[in-house]
Amino acid sequence: MTTSSTTDSLTILTGMYRAEAEYLAAGGPGEASFGLLAPFFAPDVVLHQAEALPFGGTWRGHEGLEAFFLAMSRAWEVFDMTEQEFLATGETAVVLTQVRARARATGHELGFPILQTIRFEEGRISEVRPFYWDSHAVAVACAGL
Repeated sequence: MTTSSTTDSLTILTGMYRAEAEYLAAGGPGEASFGLLAPFFAPDVVLHQAEALPFGGTWRGHEGLEAFFLAMSRAWEVFDMTEQEFLATGETAVVLTQVRARARATGHELGFPILQTIRFEEGRISEVRPFYWDSHAVAVACAGL
């Protein structure tokens, strides 16, 4: 891992998270333009979510990410990333995020960590794999099981 790739990936990540916050503050899916986020993601980006989640599955490309954000907004009334720690950066980054969320369907509130591996290609995010501490608790909160 070179210093240059570490700096580049950190710059991309911090820019993407800023753009994501701006996107969500502007109304998110259906309201705000995904164009705020698009420059940070490769056109063929792949997002893998655990199948057990209400927004689970594999989401591909910019259209897939837009659909993912819509699925997330249907599942969560509130989804605040309260703390982030960049544990490793380079061609693959590891980010630990603490989340406070409230499920739209049930009103149930949760606090949980998400650990993500994020790969970069040609200065853009090409793949994201989030790992939830307790995907069952997330599914129950969102579905009211």
